[in-house]
Amino acid sequence: MYKGIALLYVACLAFYILYSREPDFFDGEKSPAVIHWLADSTENKTIPKAVFIHDTITYAVDARYVLRNLPENKKVQVIYIASKPQKAVVYSWWGYWITWQEILVSFILLVALFQIAVAVTNRPTPEALLEQMNTNKVKRRKYDL
Repeated sequence: MYKGIALLYVACLAFYILYSREPDFFDGEKSPAVIHWLADSTENKTIPKAVFIHDTITYAVDARYVLRNLPENKKVQVIYIASKPQKAVVYSWWGYWITWQEILVSFILLVALFQIAVAVTNRPTPEALLEQMNTNKVKRRKYDL
C-alpha cells in the first residue's frame, strides 16, 4: 500500500510540475543571460538581475530566490514567452522547476491524505469483519476463464 501511495504521489507531482510552470516550458524561449547586481528602485538596494537581450532590447529581470545565491557576471539561462520577455525567470532546477512553496504544500497534502487513508482503513466495523470472514474464496487457476 505504501509503495502505491508513494508512486501515485510522485507521478501526480511530476505531471503537476511539468505542466504548471510559468512561463511555459513547452512554449517558452530560452536565452543566455548574465547576472548583474543592479539598484532596485522599489527597495533602494542592489539585487541580482538577469540581463538578456531579446529583439535588440535589453531586459533585466529579478533573479532572487530563496536559498539561491548568484554572483556577479555568472552566466545563466532565462526562459520567457516571446510576447512578454519582461516576465522572464532564471531557468534552473531550484526556482523554476522546484519551488519551496510547492514542496511544502505537496508534503503536507501527502501526509494529510495518508492519515485519512489510515483512519478510514484502520478500524473496520464488526459487521464488515463478519462479512469478510464469512466470504468463501473460490480457488481458481491463474489462467482459467
